[in-house]
Amino acid sequence: SFQIRGALNAVRSLVEESERAGGGLPRAVVTHSSGNHGQALACAAQAEGIPAYIVVPWTAPRCKQAAIRAYGATLVPCEPSDKSRAETAARIIQETGGVMVHPNQELAVIAGQGTIALEVLEQAPEVNAVVVPVGGGGMTAGIAVAIKALRPDVKVFAAEPRNADDCYQSKVRGELTPNLHPPDTIADAVKTSIGPNTWPIIRDLVDDVLTVSEEEIKRATRLVWERMKLLIEPTAGVGVAAVLSEQFQAVPRDVENVCVVLCGGNVDLSSLTWLTDLSGKAE
Repeated sequence: SFQIRGALNAVRSLVEESERAGGGLPRAVVTHSSGNHGQALACAAQAEGIPAYIVVPWTAPRCKQAAIRAYGATLVPCEPSDKSRAETAARIIQETGGVMVHPNQELAVIAGQGTIALEVLEQAPEVNAVVVPVGGGGMTAGIAVAIKALRPDVKVFAAEPRNADDCYQSKVRGELTPNLHPPDTIADAVKTSIGPNTWPIIRDLVDDVLTVSEEEIKRATRLVWERMKLLIEPTAGVGVAAVLSEQFQAVPRDVENVCVVLCGGNVDLSSLTWLTDLSGKAE
């Protein structure tokens, strides 16, 4: 997953700050996560010998929860809402004396995710547009900053489920508009809302936000599995669905070379009941 970029950058920055201050390693690092950032932070902390506490909604896929534990972190369950995630993480920080590494609002995390854009521009300089699934906005913001600094002609599109369209609503209204209730979407990694650090970047640098239905997400995910032979999670399918949507057909014709960021591959293989509910085959 792309999340290791931001987590490594954040943890190594904390270690360097501690060394410059003449102190030891942080007592612990703490975050809340739907699973992907939690895995990345657990892995990065383990590499540095720092205890990690990961607050995870109890509804998160079991494969993500298992991976977090496998990286040596302590998993703390919470309710599936932004409020519960934040409150539980604050309690753990108070109990452990740990340092919060926010999954998408931490600047070091945003910068780390931005390295994706550097690789895209290096490996595919002919790119005209980048499509990025958006939840809290860390990856989208990081990519947008890098793209617009180096290649302002390249368009950046955020993609999100219609059932979790806080980013779209924020762009339309011109102000931060979080989801009022926990979203119901198969794309579990983008259920969170964009925040105070990612919103200004998205507002100013993201060209447009595309929303897709649950059916479109499922079909796009299945299409990638069947045709590309890549095991992506539905959240990664959000970007593919956006490019295949009628909405994207309105994009100017000079946008020919499109990069879709397949942002995660953590699939709970024991919970694929939605496949049987999907009529017909992907075309």
